[in-house]
Amino acid sequence: MAHHEFGIMQTPPQNGQRYDEYEPDKYDCISVNDDYIENIVEKFNDIDFYWHTLDVSGKGIAYCGITLIPPSSMQQFIAVIENIPELHQLKELLAQALNENKWVIHFGI
Repeated sequence: MAHHEFGIMQTPPQNGQRYDEYEPDKYDCISVNDDYIENIVEKFNDIDFYWHTLDVSGKGIAYCGITLIPPSSMQQFIAVIENIPELHQLKELLAQALNENKWVIHFGI
């Protein structure tokens, strides 16, 4: 079963820095079953994210890569998932990040 991993970044990403390594333990990530993400992935296509580095901005998550989620996009992300009971833990993680003005890293499948 495929999973996506989400974790709060304790320090914000820096310009020129790349995130290419699969390191969910480094960010104390939670796992989310791909079935729940797959069903809503297109709803993220209007939200601003960064893919692997701050040098590559885009709309939507890097489904099979690494997404950097800025605090400015957190409320939109929460709005997409807030009524999905299976994503309650993810919603709490995003709300905590928003409250602390921190970035979230997403490791795709």
